Formats: sequence, C-alpha cells, structure tokens
Amino acid sequence: MQQRPAIFLYTDGASSGNPGPGGYGVVLKCAGIEKEMSEGFSLTTNNRMELLAVIKGLEAIKWDNAEVHVYSDSSYVVNAINKGWLAGWKAKGYAKVKNPDLWMRFEPLLHKHRVAFHWIKGHAGHPENERCDALAVAAGAGAVAAGIQLPPDPGYKNEETLI
Repeated sequence: MQQRPAIFLYTDGASSGNPGPGGYGVVLKCAGIEKEMSEGFSLTTNNRMELLAVIKGLEAIKWDNAEVHVYSDSSYVVNAINKGWLAGWKAKGYAKVKNPDLWMRFEPLLHKHRVAFHWIKGHAGHPENERCDALAVAAGAGAVAAGIQLPPDPGYKNEETLI
C-alpha cells in the first residue's frame, strides 16, 4: 500500500465584537497542492470560528486515516486536545461546555485521521497563519463592511442566556 503524504492544515477564526460578525479561514497543503476556504456569519464568536475552521479543514480531507498536522493560534482549540480537556468534556456529556455543538461535530474527526495539533503565535508573521487571518476577517467583518448580508451561525447561542 502506498503511503499518502502528510496534510498541513492551517486555521484561524475571527469575530468583530465577540460576539459579532465573524468568519474562519483555512489553508490546506498537501504534496504541493494548496486549497483555501472561508465562510462568514452575521453573529458568532471568535472561539466558535477558531474551532469551525479546524472542523471544516478536517471535513475537506478526501481520505480516511490521513496524517494531519493542524496549526492554530487558538489556545482554546489546541489545549482542548493537547491537554485532554475534550476527553473530559465528552465524558461529562459536554455539560457546561461552551460550543457543545461544534465539539460534538469535531470529536469524531479526530478518530477519522491521525491528527497532531501545533500552537503557533498569532499575528507573528507566520505566512499561512496570516493568510488564514486575512481570509477569516474578509469573510466576516470585511463582508459586512462591503454590504454583504451574512447568514446566522446556526449553533451560536448567547452564552448569557444559558446562565
């Protein structure tokens, strides 16, 4: 069986106002091929967009059991995996965790692939991170500034109403 090349997944999320209009940006690289993705929403949070970026990137992978290296400036996402928070949240049925809809969508993707998470400092000149940031901002606040009406984030709920 032929070994498939590793996939490098760069992600970022942004929101203007937190909550506010937001978006995510993704750059996928594999064997010299690069793909970019982005999407914006009228009302969301930065953490939702950071997590959704990783989800969308992993969902775009066309084969199972891929070796994937995820690069994110989101401590929220990277620590959830590398520090084991997600396993604890899952064991408790995602009770009292923010963004449970996205974590439940995300978790099975980890088992579909061999995924390693790497934290990178945001806004520090990393070319792919800067590109993801530009995609995320353009898809969210940039689209609103251009007069584009964005769809709602279907899973966003104002956390203040949950207390």
